[in-house]
Amino acid sequence: MTAISPPSKTDPVVIVGAGIFGLSTAIHLAQRGYTKVTVFDRQPYEKTLYSYTEGCDAASADINKIIRSAYGSQTEYQELTAEALKIWNAWHEELRLGGAAVPPGMTSDDVVWINNGNISLTDADTLPGFERDTVQGMEAAGHRGTQLINNEEDHLRLAEEKGFAEAMQPFSKKLLGVLDTTGGTAIADKACRFALHKAKSLGVQFVLDPKAGRFKSTIEDASGKVTGIRTADGKFHAAAMTIVACGGWTPTLVPDLDGLAETTAGSVVILKLPESSPLRKRFSASRFPAWTFKIRDGAEGGLYGFPADENGHLKIGYRGTKYTNPRAQADGVERSEPITRWTEGESLKKIPEQALTVIRKFLDDYLPELGAEGIDIWLTRLCWYNDSYDNHYVIDRVQGKKGLMVATAGSGHAFKYLPNIGSWVVDIMEGVGLDRPAVKAWQWREKKAGETAPNKLMEGSRSRKALGNVPLVSVDAPKERL
Repeated sequence: MTAISPPSKTDPVVIVGAGIFGLSTAIHLAQRGYTKVTVFDRQPYEKTLYSYTEGCDAASADINKIIRSAYGSQTEYQELTAEALKIWNAWHEELRLGGAAVPPGMTSDDVVWINNGNISLTDADTLPGFERDTVQGMEAAGHRGTQLINNEEDHLRLAEEKGFAEAMQPFSKKLLGVLDTTGGTAIADKACRFALHKAKSLGVQFVLDPKAGRFKSTIEDASGKVTGIRTADGKFHAAAMTIVACGGWTPTLVPDLDGLAETTAGSVVILKLPESSPLRKRFSASRFPAWTFKIRDGAEGGLYGFPADENGHLKIGYRGTKYTNPRAQADGVERSEPITRWTEGESLKKIPEQALTVIRKFLDDYLPELGAEGIDIWLTRLCWYNDSYDNHYVIDRVQGKKGLMVATAGSGHAFKYLPNIGSWVVDIMEGVGLDRPAVKAWQWREKKAGETAPNKLMEGSRSRKALGNVPLVSVDAPKERL
């Protein structure tokens, strides 16, 4: 990392983006005593309440996200989850006590996460190495009895004792898997609303507006140091440190990320269970876990899902193929950028046919009770993430640009760290604990020749993953076509 003195506690700090990286960083800056923190975002989140159906298209604007400690041999993340869970539970207690901690429109009965478990499933005869490594890693770290294999008698008995018996085999056909009893479901929109309210109560300023909050450019002085940002209303906002945390929009705003991070789309469908349906009980969080299915098996797998929410929304996502939307930028380089049904000047109300095919097959094979009741897909979306080539985050100063940091590349697994990732961002800004394994993994880096990595980035408009080369279908596409 480039050596640089951190800003003083009274210097202005600008955060671009009010998703989980931006919210968490704002909270922890304020808790550390920074008194002039301002967050800019083009979304009027206090009005739209982080709701996708109200026009919010950031990855953080969602109904739910998975919380898990299961990380195979990457024990730095399992311990990060343990740290996060303590704060998730503390937030629950703050909400329960009511008073000023409760955001407008929420009540002390609201929750920001549910400990309903997260089960990783396969149709193979043996557990994948990742799951075996998770069980061993969690036991070695003192978390024995939290990872339960669903075909072992001792683990089935323990699941019964812990109240997770139904979560061990949640589908109509038996599958092999491991239930992470520490995990579950984050109520994403409410969690973001709570975090925004908490940041404001700590003195953080927010500019949430399509013009006044929309980032246009950084401003540099004669030496090349970034001294602030300019927003779409033409105003300049000075900053001793600017932290760009814009999720899927970050790679186009900070082109220095070329080769390190790229915006990719996951495909999401939501089924709506009628209020009168008995399936609301079947899929309630008290009985049904968050889940993944063949999550690392490529285009024919990569599925994940959740229990039904309070409105009967049952969400299933697909990341077996991570789609891109390459567009030529002002410098002539093609970079993937988000496009959604809410994107300014454009509209995309379809998802890739491959994604819908895989999801429909899963529904037919493992959730036939939905079809038996005539319950079909109600809504689709593309959820745009910022992936690094190795799925590690990028939290560091931008190389060669003083005064500029990024906190990005959540790679589809960062939401669970909303309560605590900001503490790590502030540590990195202050130069604290830079030798920790997680921090080293998040440093600015380049893929080495011959290095194996899960993601191939910047393949451009000729890529088979580019939306322009992919058949797209609408939610009401006849089932027989797929």
